[in-house]
This record gives sequence, C-alpha cells and structure tokens, in this order.
Amino acid sequence: MVADQQGSVGDFLNSAGNAAQVIQNHVAKGDFVSVVSHLDADGLAAAGILGCVLNRLDAAFRIRIAKQMDESITNELASEGAPLYVFSDFGGGSLDLFKEKLCGRDIVVLDHHQPVSVSFSGLIHVNPHLHGFDGAREIAGSGVAYFTAKAINPSNIDLAYLAIVGALGDMQDRNKRRELYSLNELVVKDAVDAGSLKTEMDLIFYGRETRPIYKALACTTNPFIPGLSGEEDKSLGFLVNLGISLKVNERWRAVSDLSSDEKQKLLSQLIAHLVSRGISGDVAMTLVGTVYILAKEDRWTPLRDAREYASLLNACGRMDKAGLGVAICIGGRGKTLDEAQEVLNQYRRTLAQYMDWLTEAPGRFQEIENAYVVRGEGVINERLLGAVSTILTTTGIFQQTKPIIALTTASDGGVKVSARATNQLIKDGLNLGVILQTAAEKVGGRGGGHDIAAGAQIARGSEDEFLAITSQLIKEQLKREK
Repeated sequence: MVADQQGSVGDFLNSAGNAAQVIQNHVAKGDFVSVVSHLDADGLAAAGILGCVLNRLDAAFRIRIAKQMDESITNELASEGAPLYVFSDFGGGSLDLFKEKLCGRDIVVLDHHQPVSVSFSGLIHVNPHLHGFDGAREIAGSGVAYFTAKAINPSNIDLAYLAIVGALGDMQDRNKRRELYSLNELVVKDAVDAGSLKTEMDLIFYGRETRPIYKALACTTNPFIPGLSGEEDKSLGFLVNLGISLKVNERWRAVSDLSSDEKQKLLSQLIAHLVSRGISGDVAMTLVGTVYILAKEDRWTPLRDAREYASLLNACGRMDKAGLGVAICIGGRGKTLDEAQEVLNQYRRTLAQYMDWLTEAPGRFQEIENAYVVRGEGVINERLLGAVSTILTTTGIFQQTKPIIALTTASDGGVKVSARATNQLIKDGLNLGVILQTAAEKVGGRGGGHDIAAGAQIARGSEDEFLAITSQLIKEQLKREK
C-alpha cells in the first residue's frame, strides 16, 4: 500500500514544499538557522538529514538536541533571537508555547505527533495528521524532514535511508510483516532507487550480518527475550544445546549464514523458550519480517542493518551522547563509530539491568483499574523510561487488555511519564496521546504523543491524581468505542 486512502499525498508533499521554500529563503538571505530535534533515533536521524541539507546549502546553523519541548527550552531559544527556528520530531504539541515565546520569528515544525490546534503568523507546520495520515505508523519525524529535504533539492534523495532508520527506530514496522508502508513506502522506494537500500524477508536479529549468532541473539531486545536478551553466555549455551554450528573453519557464523532449516529450528526453540517463561509464542513471530539493509554501509559494521543503526542512534540519545549520534548520521565513522558502539553496548546492559530489577520484585508493578503502572522512581533514568515501557509491551509479562504507564524521577525534580499500548487497544479506540495530554494538563503538566505511545511531565506529588485521571480517561475512551 503506497498511501492510506484517507490521506492526501499531494497535500502533504505540498506542505513539505512550503517548509522547504521558507528554509531556502532564509538561507539565501544569510540568516542563521536554529534546528532543534528530539533525542531518540527518529529525532537524531531527522537532525542528521537537516544538518546535511543545511551544510550543502552552505548555511549558518546550529543543531540542538532536547529530551522534550518545554518552557525552559523555548525561553532559551527566544534569547537566541534567530530569524528561523526549525523543530523536527517534536513541536506539534507545543505550538502554544511557540506562539507565546517565539512569536514574530519564522518557525518550521516538521513533526509527526498528534498536534494541538494552534496557528499563528510565521508558522509552517508539516505534519501527516493534518493531511489524513497516521504519524505513529505511516511516516516518522525523520520522514517529514526527508520530504522537506527532497523538496529543497531532489538530489537529497541520497538521504532517504536516514528516514528509514528513523521510522524503524520509532517502531513504525509494528505489523505482521514488520514492514514500512504508506508514506514510509515512498521513502523506501527513494532509498532503493538511490542504491542505498535493499530489502528481504528474514529473521530480524540485531547484528544478523555483523555479529556471531549468540551475540546477535543477546543483542535482540525487540522483542525482549527473558534469559537471553543481554545475556551472551546464556545465549551461547542456548544455541549449543540446539546443535547449531556456530563456526565454520574457525570463523563465527552470523544469522544471515544460517540455512533455512537452521533458522526454522532456532525460531521454533525460541517459541518454546518463551512459552516456558509464561509468554505467548506469538511474541517470537515478531522476529520474522522485512529486513532493511543499507547497501552502502560496510557489511561488518552495526550500520549495515537499518534497525541496528536505529538502535545505535537511540542509545546515543538516551545515554546523553546525542551529538555522537548526529555525527554518525552526517558521516562520522572510524573512532566515532567505535565510541557509539560502546555506548550501544552500555545501553543494552543498562536496559537488561532495569528489566532484572523490575521483574525480581512484584511490588514494582501495580495494576490499577484500567492500566498497569510501573514505578521506577529513583532507579530508571528518565531518558530510558520510554525504552523500558516499550520493552515491557513485548515481553508478555502483562495481559494485552490494558496499557502500561511507567513513571520515574525527572532531572528537574518532577516526574517523567511514559505510556505504551498494543495495536488491539488502539483498534478498540484508545488514544494515549490525547489521554496523557488531557491528564497532564489537569495536574499542571504537559503531555502528548501518539495513540500507541505517549509521554508526559508532571509535578512531584501529583502522581496519584494523574493516574486516577488517566485510568478514568482510558475507561471512557474504550467504553465509548464499544
């Protein structure tokens, strides 16, 4: 499916063209461009795309990476006095702040989250939701940045692969074939035409071409496989017990080296392993799907597989090394890539530690009427809370009938909230972005996001009230849909 029938591709591309024109006009005048992007894989990929484009235009610009858009950030930006601000992978839910703090400047918002209904002079807002598309599944923030880049110059088609990385980092392949579709499919076509992408159906393991099989299994966290994810020794033992040959002539085999029979045997045993842990075997089937191979990257680097590239970027952003991730996107390799790889290794170890901590004591999970609540205050880093809540939706620990609401301590003394739901709950009418925006505002905070994944920032002491409101809104949405 090239595009959702409810959406207008032409209108969306025209809006990207309008943003491109504004950027070009400012660059032609020699204006300084202030770029602000989110710290996750999608945001860093978007920042990389914009950085490459502005560099090619010989523009004066700066890229700032932020974990969230709030009043303190907009105050800092206002003090800069830049003629043009470009926000990527967020901003659509903060238009009220921009109107208050940045009014009088030109603002380009390249976002894919559910927007607020605010407009003002000088604002160009490119967002799939404004044209009938679903920003959680059909195009990511980096994809919006890419179409804007392509409108600036068709030769920027060589950056399409970064939008693929961003979309996969945002898990826009959550379907049976694990494939990108709709507007994302147009990006895939451009990347293939540019010679930077190849696709095929296979097992989806991180490092499927680059790592020994046991390392690839241990590095796989989507889905999270208890007892194997993050555990190289246990993964090695698991494979040895299966009788799968791990080496050929002293060379470690990769997942891509396995025969069809060996892959089927591995998948079957992973299903059995999950069932033995009380987890549905269906979870293992998400390990089969479309593989996106970046043809121009070295086969033996973590950038060869687009999902692994996304994990690398996400790790950099979540481990406070966002600049390293942007550097990778604009061409940094060698020592830069080595450093990023170590950040990714630490990121995975940290997530595994969090999962062990969460599952070793039942009191760390709470079940309220309409949601499961995860309390990570004082333990889980706020930058990793979203990754933890995403992993929890893939483990089968919880029933699929309620969303997960995770909370932890924020660096500003408040509370960070991350919420995740299943596709079935979304089909039943749930919209977490709307719920968290509403609930957060009722307790003096800010929230928003997608229907399936959203976040919020609230004040300490308001957690119980926030959760009560959230639970009630979940109940009302699902009841209304039924």
